[in-house]
Amino acid sequence: MNSKSILSISNLKMKFGDNEVLKGINLEVGKGDIIGYIGPNGAGKSTTIKILLGLLEGFTGEVKIFGESIVNQISYKKRIGYVPESSDIYDNLSAQEYLTFIGELYGLEHDQVNKKAKSLMKILGIEDVYESRISSFSKGMKQKVLIISSLLHNPDILFWDEPLSGLDANSVIVVKEILSTLSLRGKTIFYSSHIMEVVEKISNRILLISDGLILADGSFEQLRDKSEGSLEEIFNQLTGFNEHQSLASDFVDIIETGDSI
Repeated sequence: MNSKSILSISNLKMKFGDNEVLKGINLEVGKGDIIGYIGPNGAGKSTTIKILLGLLEGFTGEVKIFGESIVNQISYKKRIGYVPESSDIYDNLSAQEYLTFIGELYGLEHDQVNKKAKSLMKILGIEDVYESRISSFSKGMKQKVLIISSLLHNPDILFWDEPLSGLDANSVIVVKEILSTLSLRGKTIFYSSHIMEVVEKISNRILLISDGLILADGSFEQLRDKSEGSLEEIFNQLTGFNEHQSLASDFVDIIETGDSI
């Protein structure tokens, strides 16, 4: 990890009613880190990210981004890019209208963002639909527009949640290379996905969160030294999930016999 910390979390806790979702997260993130942020559903991944984005209040503990507390200040948001898990996007707009709108929200001039957005769409192979309504796009095309929108303003930190969803194989290769290049140029990336093979390959640091606590923090090689196998197997070992084979067998038995269990 780069010694220059740009994100610091100390004893972060969050409750929803009586349900304590985060139970004391401590974390230092350096410039240029590609963080693979993984965990079971309900582990606290989305809650952590939403707090960092300034979308959730009511937490305790301290969160600093770029050396300043995120409480009562929003200027840091201009330096953040976000791709949400669900591709919520203004379908009634064209890609051109949507991307120029997003760029202008970040203070870019219309002509500047228009030129940049069209060039980025060309690289991702969708320049021909730049002026088309997003409602006519496939899931993969919408995902590419979201990825572009998160990068238009040249952010310093990216939060990407399942960013490869719906992309074709060639586009996946390109986007993975984009992430590596961004990291080499000093951008910090939080990458959340359930596709363990991708997390394993692109991340230089992996955080495993379960039940509101970080159970593991290190490179894949470091995690493998402690627990044998692939990242998926390490994940199962650390979270205590070892029922996948029996569940799969029961599932197929019901399909074949029609009997309930």
